[in-house]
Amino acid sequence: MYLKHLELIGFKSFAPKTILDFPAGIIGIVGPNGSGKSNIIDAVRWILGEREAKNLRGGKAEDLIFAGTPKRPRMGMAQVTLTFDNASGFFPVDYKEVSIQRRIERDGNSHYFLNKAEVRLRDIIDFFAKVRLGTRGLSIINQGSSDLFVRAAPEERRAMIEEILGLRQYQLKKHEADRKLKNTRINIEKVRAMIEEVAPHLRFLKRQTAKWGKLSDLEKEIKDLENIYFAHKLKEIREGVERLDPQIKKLDSEIGGKQNQLRVLKMVVEKIEAGKPGKNSGGELRKKREVLLQERSEIEREVGKLEAKIEFLNSVAASENLDLRSGELLTVLEEVKDSLEKLMQEKNLEKVHSDLRALLEKVAGVTDRSSKKKNEIADLKSVKDALLKKLVPIRDELSALTSKEEASAKEFEEFNDQFRGAFEKMEIKKEEISGLDKEKNKLLFDLERFNLRKQDLEMQINQIGRKLDEFISPISPIGLIDDLPALERKMLRLRSEIAGIGEVDQALIKEAEETETRHNFLAGQLADLEKAATDLEQLIQELEEKIDNEFQQSFRKINTEFDKFFNLMFGGGKAKLVLEKPEPKVQAAVEGVTDPEMKEHRKETEDLETEELKQTGIEIDLSLPRKRIHGLDMLSGGEKSLVSIAALFALISVSPPPFLVLDEVDAALDEKNTKRFADIVRDFSKKTQFLIVTHNRATMEAANILYGVTMEEDGVSKVLSLKLE
Repeated sequence: MYLKHLELIGFKSFAPKTILDFPAGIIGIVGPNGSGKSNIIDAVRWILGEREAKNLRGGKAEDLIFAGTPKRPRMGMAQVTLTFDNASGFFPVDYKEVSIQRRIERDGNSHYFLNKAEVRLRDIIDFFAKVRLGTRGLSIINQGSSDLFVRAAPEERRAMIEEILGLRQYQLKKHEADRKLKNTRINIEKVRAMIEEVAPHLRFLKRQTAKWGKLSDLEKEIKDLENIYFAHKLKEIREGVERLDPQIKKLDSEIGGKQNQLRVLKMVVEKIEAGKPGKNSGGELRKKREVLLQERSEIEREVGKLEAKIEFLNSVAASENLDLRSGELLTVLEEVKDSLEKLMQEKNLEKVHSDLRALLEKVAGVTDRSSKKKNEIADLKSVKDALLKKLVPIRDELSALTSKEEASAKEFEEFNDQFRGAFEKMEIKKEEISGLDKEKNKLLFDLERFNLRKQDLEMQINQIGRKLDEFISPISPIGLIDDLPALERKMLRLRSEIAGIGEVDQALIKEAEETETRHNFLAGQLADLEKAATDLEQLIQELEEKIDNEFQQSFRKINTEFDKFFNLMFGGGKAKLVLEKPEPKVQAAVEGVTDPEMKEHRKETEDLETEELKQTGIEIDLSLPRKRIHGLDMLSGGEKSLVSIAALFALISVSPPPFLVLDEVDAALDEKNTKRFADIVRDFSKKTQFLIVTHNRATMEAANILYGVTMEEDGVSKVLSLKLE
């Protein structure tokens, strides 16, 4: 596993997107002071989970974001992405490449991503702790901290060693277990206090409810008897219903079959009725006969009238002819004679003409009247003959209607016989259905009686405060079930005894039950908490043993390597790390974080920052060649750096980390020691990747690739690379 590349966007002086590719081996970062070299180291420290802005050379988290220059505006966020090659499976994830990204915005929001999946800061810290990386150890040494191991407190030295040995993950688990154990013990005390508060009241309630203990037994006994009694009653009802149901269903089936047959018969009747012969023809024949008879009657009436009139006219004509011969004609002749005699004496011709004309008209009148009567009689006879001719077809049609009516009557009689037979069958079927309905109604009446018995039984059950569904078939001795009256008497006696005990204070019983339930719940909770505390104590003990065993095993190797590298760096002398038990003390908790980014994660990480440092510390015992110096305080700055570097190489020789980040740790070294430092780094680079900020020529020569950092007029850091063969 090794660092593959680093991507910076808006981080401190790196405003535009900047990517640094890291090959395996040694990567050197060079450049003038103030160009932004150390910002690269700060970026690596920040992405590994650093929570304090002051450790990143800033006053607050916002200082990590590019603040802008007169020629370039400030940026709204800073983002750093560190990518690792994980082909060897060093990281415990199923990815060939692992990408860690951290982003902070000016509004205080902070985000963390593992292969583009958002995670918590705590997840990042735990993730790196499993692979021996972090910000508290020697994986990253900032500028001016080359003597970090010497300046650190004994307890801090142990923490550095544990981190590079990969024991930090167990320390985190132990710290988490300690925190949980502390909270569990607090909860145990709270639960015990609540139990002590509840217990006396529960004893009082039990004494108060003891007198109702017998009542519970009596109620249980009567409930058992009720179960037997009512279950038996319900069984009788159920058996009766079960006996009637098949019969009713059978009748329903028979009625259904009969009704189907009735429907068929009805269809037959309707079909016969639909084929009724001469439908409406009888009425039409009658109407037609009436019309013909009416016409015949009217014609015969007219003929009679005509005959009477003819007879009358004949008689009148005969009478008139006789009168003419006997009287009227003579009268007329006498009148004519007299008139002619007068006319002969008349001299006025016009009057003569006039009188002659009158005589002629009188004569003509007599003759015309006789002629008109003859003509009238002849006309009447003609009308009579016409009417008689008209009667002939009417009589023929009436004769035909008579034949049709006789045939229709015969056909209708046959229809009536057929219809009557079908109708009688339908009525018989109706009577059969009616009989079955009566039989069914009788069964339904019996079923209703069972239902009424069931309702009455349910009412009795409700009166004793129970539900019908509670009762099942009785399972008590048969003799007890057979003697139901005795069972009823016993139930009455028990109810009398219960009534004699008096009314029960249900509120007090309920309170006692609730209090006992609460007491039992608290007791269960206490048992669970005590078990959890025991499990946590066992886990802590196991983790402490694991940490101590692995630490002790590695500590001897580290001491050997420390003495070797000390001798190499100083050209002689001796050095060793010594375990000591410090006086009990409590390290002050880290003050409240004011940075908005850290507020989001304070709850998850504050236990790690405020825990009491009770473990064995590590002191450094050394002797320099040609000097009588045994205490660390007497060492010069360069000597402190050499001791810290010797300790660093001792640690990585025992537990080589995937990479180390060193910021000008060789600044305090002279040329000879710088050469030694470069040779050792070159030797360790076969197993560990080095990212070194340096001004030293010897260190630069050892690098496989050099990145030059400059700052141009716009105040932004620029990166140039040089690959060395």
